[in-house]
Amino acid sequence: MTGAKSIGMKQSLLAAVVVAILAGAGGYWAGHRSTGRTDAMAQPAGAAGAPAKTERKLRFYRNPMGLPDTSPVPKKDPMGMDYIPVYEGEQEEEPGAANQVRISTEKVQKLGVATEAAKNRVLDKIVRAAGRIEPDERRTYIIAPKFEGYVERLHVNATGQPVGKGQALFEVYSPELVSAQREYAIATDGVQSLDGAGSEAQSGMKQLADASLTRLKNWDISDEQVKALAKSGEAKHTLTLRSPVNGIVTEKKAVQGMRFMPGERLYQIADLSVVWVVADVFEQDIGLVKSGAKAKVRISAYPDKTFEGVITYVYPTLSTSTRTVPVRIELANPGILLKPGMFAQVELPVGAKDPVLTVPTSAIIDSGTRQIVLVQAREGHYEPRDVKLGARSENYIEVLDGLKDGETVVVAANFLIDAESNLKAAIGGFNHAAHGTPEGSAKPPAIGSGHRAEGKVEEVDAKAGVVSISHGPVDSLKWPAMTMEFKTANDSLLTDLKPGVTVAFEFVERTPGEWVITSVKPAANPHAGH
Repeated sequence: MTGAKSIGMKQSLLAAVVVAILAGAGGYWAGHRSTGRTDAMAQPAGAAGAPAKTERKLRFYRNPMGLPDTSPVPKKDPMGMDYIPVYEGEQEEEPGAANQVRISTEKVQKLGVATEAAKNRVLDKIVRAAGRIEPDERRTYIIAPKFEGYVERLHVNATGQPVGKGQALFEVYSPELVSAQREYAIATDGVQSLDGAGSEAQSGMKQLADASLTRLKNWDISDEQVKALAKSGEAKHTLTLRSPVNGIVTEKKAVQGMRFMPGERLYQIADLSVVWVVADVFEQDIGLVKSGAKAKVRISAYPDKTFEGVITYVYPTLSTSTRTVPVRIELANPGILLKPGMFAQVELPVGAKDPVLTVPTSAIIDSGTRQIVLVQAREGHYEPRDVKLGARSENYIEVLDGLKDGETVVVAANFLIDAESNLKAAIGGFNHAAHGTPEGSAKPPAIGSGHRAEGKVEEVDAKAGVVSISHGPVDSLKWPAMTMEFKTANDSLLTDLKPGVTVAFEFVERTPGEWVITSVKPAANPHAGH
């Protein structure tokens, strides 16, 4: 009896221990069923005296594909993947930070992203403009006789021929000129013959001689020719007209034997020792250009030479077709290297007086209606920011509003990041539709959309969770048949992905360029993908 009684007590004690263990396990399991409870509530009653340990506070559950969709309670996405819990203290952005673009460190390196801090600097600007070489209008001369006559002989008979000051250009015959010479010669002889006669007669003859001389001078007859006429007393049949300046014959209309009328232009001569460069400066830059400033001119014909000149005049007119204002630059032309009509590239240095907030010009993304920069919030996080721009230099641009001194902006690969930002905005619109787009709608596939394909498994990297598949065409993406690498959503999918096996699978684009398989099953058509 005593032995039986002892056995009974042992069995009762064992049962009590089992019940206690089960109760403790049940309490632990019940406590972890609710994430909002503390560890003290989740512990068995027997541990009530132990110090209470507060569990991390749950903030929300985020979409496993990185989409801007959150939930206060556990849920699954349309592909059956569990939403991921996000707790306080974790470096996970709130939904309100949806305007930031997140990029992994590895992708930042692949894209070649470079940044630079905005800072205050003196903005030295160079205004560039296209121009052309033109003769100095003040050094251009026209040979146009003031009397009627005939061209008897040409001494300069080709356009472009250089001439010196006083060089004979052509000889002319004019009945009016011969008559004027004879009048002057007779009046001069009359003054000499009346020497000693009455003052009244001598004065009248002298007035006639002076009138004849004035008439000859008004016809641009040179003093030398007048003196020769007075000395010889004989009227010449022809008269030689000479160049008034050193220069180049830029226009010749005189032909031997032709008749010309008073004022008809026979020659044009230009002194090209000094030329003009007329540059067309854009309207937005004309306020920076001032008379007296220096300018640099480059000519395509002489790439190794730089010509320096001075701005002498800013024209008061604007071309409505090109929105440019002509600016005149005076330029010395030794050796007559610069020819009228040559094109020129003009640089007008303009220096600012005070430092202004600037960023590199490569940091600006200009859509035509807005200008933005990508501000680096922290490593891998970029925020598009609207800015108002001011003056520009060769490498930097002034920021009037939207940015602070010291903020870091992206200066390289910013267009790639902006493209990702646009994709993120498109994803937001896709999610707000609650995946309820009717069939047959013309929306393009967004990141996170599911796609189906069939193909043959070529290689499997179980450690990296990557599989290479030769798949057939994918209609939803308009892909042709090809071989590419996919990642797997979880390790359990690798059991059905063996080299040589033909499978039907579903996949999504988790991030731009990252394709993830979400489900796998044996292919109904074993020849799919070939």
